Amino acid sequence: MRLLVSVMLVLVGVIHLLPLAGALGGERLTALYGLRFDDPNAQVLMRHRAVLFGLLGGFCCVAAVAAQLQPAAFAMGYVSVVSFLALMKSVGGTNAQLRRVFVADVVALACLVVGTAAYALAPRA
Repeated sequence: MRLLVSVMLVLVGVIHLLPLAGALGGERLTALYGLRFDDPNAQVLMRHRAVLFGLLGGFCCVAAVAAQLQPAAFAMGYVSVVSFLALMKSVGGTNAQLRRVFVADVVALACLVVGTAAYALAPRA
């Protein structure tokens, strides 16, 4: 069970690390989201968002091997994924790249559910 928890957290971590490439600049953001970020203000905000996703992804990967961090990683993962899925559903009319992110977050949600269940069933040392 502990291995399953770790694998699920690594998968969630990797999904959250993917947007980190957007921190490199507007071209990467455009490739990720299919939107132009010509406004420097929007670019700063989106690049900062990419860094925050990198922090969350890195934390999930660290939590995969640090059992004491796992509850916090699951909680933060759920907040990130569920909030994005809810926003996507409430807005609608999004482009193909954002729909691809939606699918990735559905996969992340499944990993979180499986990982949480495995964590709950794992024997404690």
